[in-house]
Amino acid sequence: MIVGAGFAGYRAARTLSRMSRGKADVTLLNPTDYFLYLPLLPQVAAGVLEPRRVTVSLSGTLPGVRLVLGEADGIDLDARTVRYTGPEGRAGTLAYDRLVLAVGSVNKLLPIPGVAEHAHGFRGLPEALYLRDHVTRQMELAAAAGDRDECAARCTFVVVGAGYTGTEVAAQGKLYTDAQVRRRPLPYGVRPRWMLLDIAPRVLPELDERLSRTADRVLRERGVDVRMGVSVKEATHEGALLTDGESVPTRTLVWCVGVRPDPLVEGTGEPLERGRLVVDPYLQVPGRPEVFACGDAAAVPDLEHPGGFTPMTAQHAWRQGRIAAVNVAASLGVGQARPYRHRDLGFVVDLGGTRAAANPLGVPLSGLPAGVVTRGYHLAAMPGNRVRVAADWLLNAVLPRQAVQLGLVRSWSVPLESASPELARVPGGPTGRTDADAGGTGGSGPGGGVREPGEGARESGETGGVPLTEIIDNTEKAQLAGAEPAPHPQPPTKRSADRPIAEPAKGRPGGEPAGSQPAPEPAKNQPGGPEPAQSRPGGEPAGSQPGPEPAKNQPGGEPAKNQPGGEPAKNQPGGQAAGSGAAAGRGRPGGKSGRARPGPGPRRNQPGGESGRDRTGGRQAKAQPGPEPARGGSGGRPERGRTAAEAGERAEGPTAPAEERRPDRGPAAPHPGPGPVRRIDIPTEGDS
Repeated sequence: MIVGAGFAGYRAARTLSRMSRGKADVTLLNPTDYFLYLPLLPQVAAGVLEPRRVTVSLSGTLPGVRLVLGEADGIDLDARTVRYTGPEGRAGTLAYDRLVLAVGSVNKLLPIPGVAEHAHGFRGLPEALYLRDHVTRQMELAAAAGDRDECAARCTFVVVGAGYTGTEVAAQGKLYTDAQVRRRPLPYGVRPRWMLLDIAPRVLPELDERLSRTADRVLRERGVDVRMGVSVKEATHEGALLTDGESVPTRTLVWCVGVRPDPLVEGTGEPLERGRLVVDPYLQVPGRPEVFACGDAAAVPDLEHPGGFTPMTAQHAWRQGRIAAVNVAASLGVGQARPYRHRDLGFVVDLGGTRAAANPLGVPLSGLPAGVVTRGYHLAAMPGNRVRVAADWLLNAVLPRQAVQLGLVRSWSVPLESASPELARVPGGPTGRTDADAGGTGGSGPGGGVREPGEGARESGETGGVPLTEIIDNTEKAQLAGAEPAPHPQPPTKRSADRPIAEPAKGRPGGEPAGSQPAPEPAKNQPGGPEPAQSRPGGEPAGSQPGPEPAKNQPGGEPAKNQPGGEPAKNQPGGQAAGSGAAAGRGRPGGKSGRARPGPGPRRNQPGGESGRDRTGGRQAKAQPGPEPARGGSGGRPERGRTAAEAGERAEGPTAPAEERRPDRGPAAPHPGPGPVRRIDIPTEGDS
């Protein structure tokens, strides 16, 4: 069992797949079905590479390996099991004989006010896609700004952290925004401004000083405002306050301060070294010979520098993955165990365009030669997509970049405090582990996992502590008895730090998710409430839903049947007479609108037709001539006076019975007969 498919986990799975040759069951647990080549992620954010270019299919490149999509929630070392949550929220447990922990790292948080709410990290593909869209959007809004201050704030981008990631993001981002300005200059003579901040004394402090000087020179020549010894003191929606006292108006704060080990390893109960699981030189956990760990989550002794541990870099993770696989096979009697040793072959930093900083085999390079070495190294290191990546580089060299925002990732779906940066949060979906789950701090807003009042009731299937099924049953009984059941309470729900707020459902009447709608008021002219139907939240009035065909038998329509004092008009606009509207189906939870069925037609005040007034209480429908257009058709006014009983009766008519078209709903309750029938709308969850 291998947990995680980063550099270490993917290399371990690939090595074991080749060594086992089908003689062992190798299982890989990972939240996504791809391996992400992180060093090229800044080029995705800058529009140089398409997102799929930096991903490699796990199932397509790991033959003989069983891929389980899910996120590990906990590990029981005594029972030799791993608990996980699948992409659809279903929990599961996997057993193992040998375990390889390669869960990697997450964004490093600092206790700085406003950072968790207003900054975004750069550890996963969703964050890169969001940053690309966000930068593009800010440039477009700056071009349409009404004053110089707003224009300058929108095209100011602050990157915190001058390590590998922050340096490359600032370098690539400056090229991206400058290319947009060349085609479309900003008003007021404003130019895009990129700032790179770090409390370290120099750029790339973990690398050779010559590489640091090269990167610093290229950034400053390009126009990046490099400030060392300075960081962010406070972040707000309008800007950032720096530690030197300067306030920078900006709408973009990219957090690249560093990484920390995945909080999952803290739950193992084994010794840790600054959050990393302690292992021996053979990558085994002391006292647990069946458990191996590698990559950023493991504190691997550095045999080249006794007393220290290997740094958290992709190069070390890639090599440790192979050694872990070899030692797992050795523990099963295949081959011989080997300790982890390494020798640095050099480092490369891509600064965009033809510029880079590299020192292959200790030889410092800059300019075009460094750029050639850097891209050659990435092509050789990538386990797939080499031709596609090279093709994108070639096209980017001869064609302008496409500055288009796709809007695929929203701000709240990529929170900084997430322990799963490779996953974007979606409304109503599983949110995975957060820093709050691991004892960290949670953010606010949808991305921070704060729920709106009432959301807990929607998710648990209860309303005010009363199960929805019980409320529905009580409503049906009350309707049959001709009475109105007592209203159920709606207490506020406690806020949680692990679930996002649902995004409004697009195209749904009301503009909000059905599950979050309060109980609608009864329609006007119905027994039980004076409010007009069009004022009900959570669904449009019944008459506002277009029907399938114009009303038949008009003029000269026959009297309503089965109604107190008449017969129902058949094939009226609205199809099932509110069966597709907010009052459709007695006791249908939520008061949600049904599916739109086109077909406007005459409705009210037609010669010989029925009036839209309430026909409860034994009154016959009145024929009132008049030229007023149909209510409920396209362009008409909302229908009034539809009771829940009428909706149920019309649903049984020959037009299009709801029970036949919606097999997931039970049959309609029998008509209660003459008497006051009151409709109760209940908030619940489900599709209309």
